Amino acid sequence: MSDKKRETFGSKLGLVMATAGSALGLGNIYRFPCEAGANGGAAFLIVYLVMALLVGMPLMLAEFTIGRRSRSNAVGSFRKLSGEGKISIFNFQFSIWPLVGYLGVLCAFLILAFYTTVAGWTLGYLGKSAADHFSGQDLASIQQQFGDFTSHPWLPIVCQLAFLVLTAVVVMRGVKDGIERCSKILMPMLLVIMVVLCIKSLTLSGAGEGLRFFFKPDFSKITGRVILSALGQSFFSLSIGIGALITYGSYISRKDNMVSSAVGVALADTLVAVLAGVIIFPAAFSFGIKPEAGAALAFTTLPMVFQQMTGGYFFCLIFFLLLVIATLTSTISLLEVIVAALTEELRLSRTKAARVGAAATAVVGVLATMSFRPGSPLHIGASTVFDLLDHATALYMMPIGGLLIVLFVGWKMKRADVMAELTNDGALHAGIRKSIYFIIRYIAPVAIAVIFVSQMLMR
Repeated sequence: MSDKKRETFGSKLGLVMATAGSALGLGNIYRFPCEAGANGGAAFLIVYLVMALLVGMPLMLAEFTIGRRSRSNAVGSFRKLSGEGKISIFNFQFSIWPLVGYLGVLCAFLILAFYTTVAGWTLGYLGKSAADHFSGQDLASIQQQFGDFTSHPWLPIVCQLAFLVLTAVVVMRGVKDGIERCSKILMPMLLVIMVVLCIKSLTLSGAGEGLRFFFKPDFSKITGRVILSALGQSFFSLSIGIGALITYGSYISRKDNMVSSAVGVALADTLVAVLAGVIIFPAAFSFGIKPEAGAALAFTTLPMVFQQMTGGYFFCLIFFLLLVIATLTSTISLLEVIVAALTEELRLSRTKAARVGAAATAVVGVLATMSFRPGSPLHIGASTVFDLLDHATALYMMPIGGLLIVLFVGWKMKRADVMAELTNDGALHAGIRKSIYFIIRYIAPVAIAVIFVSQMLMR
């Protein structure tokens, strides 16, 4: 496949940072502690690590393979690589495999919609930290601030739309000048701040109990639901099953080692997940916050940590600034999936595609934000629109998409083509890559299918 007329990442570091950007934002800092807190702490962590290693990383490589082999967006990739296999309905013929790409684009769209709700919260909390709203406040007051902010009639929506604008502006600038440049500069800065916060969190009274919850497993808490939640989290944080890795894979240079890049992304994802837990759980137990408290863990616990620090105002401000930027790299990857599909399938310009994608996302995303208002009609039973989008994508669409992707790479694509991508046309040793192909072909499909069906039977 030719690289002509297609932008690529300028370096391996840029690839790793951009791809890890989907993990080094809300995927781990906000969502991972929430999932771990609700699913047994250390028990969830162990299952998550197993899922990320045995299923997540091979799936990442499967998506990279599709993207780099085809040099196309999530939809076009399957169309180019699937060849025959068309079906006919009412004399209309079409290939079934591009539907997997459409599923990924739809999933990215829905995730971006509810993801920007929380992204807007981070932007709002950056403003709160700049105005020093947390100084002298006790835990109850900070918790009340969070509730008041999320239920405000217009402020969260303004923050959400502003975040979408920021995302669209970066995506408009392209792969090297927008996505890669943003990721390479800001992700290491976020990591440094996280390490500083970990050190401070560990000095709090009661931190030991939080560490025991996060690192001392109670294996009796491992259930089918915990396993599926861990699988869903590994998909979510690694951006699997939504077309992002296929899209980013299409920007990978032919000379780059995809396997080592995937290992780098997985290690960065795991490191940030652990650091996020070390920040959140000691602080949560120190201040008597339940570990399953959900989004409030990030938006009430951290301000309390800052209150106990020398220079707390500065660290609070910098952390929320970097959290905004880290979150931005995640929303960029999601919007890029949509933009790549629009530019290549509908021949829109990148600028117009970014505007259309952001505007469509805003329509659904605002509904998710509004569903947090007390008495909002945007509920189905006890679930908000936000909850429904979260559960539909993480528990259903992403695992189904991931299953179809590994079946495509393992059973539809030619083995020689897959190995050519994994080995850079034979330039790299095939040893471990044969094992990765075996996992993609046999283990990953069975693991995803068994866990998914088991969860369906349990519900």
